[in-house]
Parts: sequence; C-alpha cells; structure tokens
Amino acid sequence: MQISFNNKLGLALCLAFIFSLSSCKKQETKYNYGVNNEDILPANVTKTRLKTTDQYVSILYANLFQKALSSNNLFAISQAFDSVGDQILARQVFIANLMKKPGVILPTVNDMNADLDAFINETYVRFYVRYPSEAEKEYLKQSITADPNLTPELIYMAFALSDEYMYY
Repeated sequence: MQISFNNKLGLALCLAFIFSLSSCKKQETKYNYGVNNEDILPANVTKTRLKTTDQYVSILYANLFQKALSSNNLFAISQAFDSVGDQILARQVFIANLMKKPGVILPTVNDMNADLDAFINETYVRFYVRYPSEAEKEYLKQSITADPNLTPELIYMAFALSDEYMYY
C-alpha cells in the first residue's frame, strides 16, 4: 500500500500535534526567599515644616552646647540672620563661629574612630532626632574611614547645613 504525499503530510502533522501535547511541560516552582518587606521611603519624609530662624538658631545652639541660648542672644542672632540675603552663607558663618566658641561639646577624632557605630547613631539622634538607616550608617562609616581629615566638627557642620535639619 502506497501513501500519498498529502496523507504523509497529514500524518506528520498529526504526529507532531500529538507529541507537542505530550511533550515535557515546565513545572512551576514557587520560591520563598524569606525577604522581609521594608519601607523604602526616606527617613525624613515626615518632616514637612520648615524651621523658623529662631528655631534653627536655638536648636543648633542646644545641639552643640547642650544648653539653651539666652533670649537676648537669640534676638541678636536672628536679627543678624535677617540682615543677610544669602541664608545658606549666613548659616555657614554662624556654624563656623559657634564651632570656635569654648564650651562646644564635640567628640574627639579618637573617640569618633574608637566606635564609629556609636558616633554615627549619636550624631543622627542629636541632629535629626532619628536613627540612621543601614545605608546611611554604611555610607558615613565608609566616608569617615576613607578620609582621615574628616573630623567630628566637619561632620556636625554637614549635618547642621543639611536640608533635613532645616525641617521638623
């Protein structure tokens, strides 16, 4: 018995269809990595109100000296701030002048390097009233270890000039 070309083609197509139905199928596996859900919003997202000049000056003074600023001094400093057009420059000069005054409570470079984790946590709590995220902690730790000229005074100045410090 002889099979024609059309029959052979039909038979081949039929066999291919049958094999495709019975061929291997990918098993669906569900993986469980045990990853915890984390909020990825920045820590300062809840700080939405800008500090006034009086608030900024008095809070910064309290952060650096661990005591309150007198109302007479607060009034004089606020007037000096209001007389300067460039507020960022005024803040830089103000912080630099405060750092030179006796009585500023700063850790030494040796204290900072002795326990970086404690220094970083205390700095964040002191200036931002919150603990740092792991990424922030690691970034600051790497910055401190990479640059031997980075002192607590410079770090405090950077925190006091940051955008987050301007808000509460």
